Amino acid sequence: MKKSVALCFIVLNAMLYAQTDSVQNPEKDWKRGGIAKLLFNQTAFSEWASGGQNSVSLSFHTDYDLSYSKNGWNWDTKFLGDFGLTKLSGTKFLRKTNDRFDLQSFLGKKFSSTWNYSTVFGIKTQFARGFKYGEDDEGNEIRDLKTHFFSPVYIQLGVGLYWKKSKDLWVNIAPFTQRLTLVSRKFTMELPDGKKYFGVRKGDNHRFELGASVNAFYKFSPMENMILEQRLGLYSDYLDKAENIDVDYQIAAELRVNEYVSTNLILQLVYDDNAVQNLQVREVFGVGVRMALK
Repeated sequence: MKKSVALCFIVLNAMLYAQTDSVQNPEKDWKRGGIAKLLFNQTAFSEWASGGQNSVSLSFHTDYDLSYSKNGWNWDTKFLGDFGLTKLSGTKFLRKTNDRFDLQSFLGKKFSSTWNYSTVFGIKTQFARGFKYGEDDEGNEIRDLKTHFFSPVYIQLGVGLYWKKSKDLWVNIAPFTQRLTLVSRKFTMELPDGKKYFGVRKGDNHRFELGASVNAFYKFSPMENMILEQRLGLYSDYLDKAENIDVDYQIAAELRVNEYVSTNLILQLVYDDNAVQNLQVREVFGVGVRMALK
């Protein structure tokens, strides 16, 4: 965990000192836009000597920004949505490959050319139910419900400082941040004694945390037709194991073939011992059809 946190701070430090060629357009107070992508993957085998399993997967991704800037006030809102399904030959159920609902909003008042006093608000959850898969005594595939929409949901509100070089490079530091985790009692009532569900105790439906958070974003083009995005989120709870920092780091690479077709790679690393006491890794790769949103 210490190595993961050190790596994230190195990345954040590099982001703070990186240069960007992005230029804001001052013509309008309101700006909005984003992209939607549909990623497709297929694997098929026929009499393949080394073996293999046929599969088809489909994933949808959307990234939308809404911002307002006037008289020293900045309001930036970003929404990220991901949902994907896969079907493996010989299995009974469709399985999720992706499920993410992430909304973050920053309100800032400038006191220098790049620094703002800020308030940050965020919601993180998922769109659909999540299952754990296994087999019964007869070898039949079964699944147990583990999560669903708004269970869990993380609601975060904090105050601090917002450094914004451009819409493609910014960092928000909030030393006073509350985070509320809400879950369904359906899951906590069935917990064994001493166990927790995403940090929530048996019979409860929420967990309150008070701590510090850091959020950062950097988007740039290292070469023609290639876009790299980095997102970093850190959170430390003053009330419980402050040294145990939650980490959410994502890097996304897009190589554009043309205006509508691109190759995409997403790698996400998450550490949150209230959910899983190990480093969580998510990787998505595929050819996508992209569409601009206005």
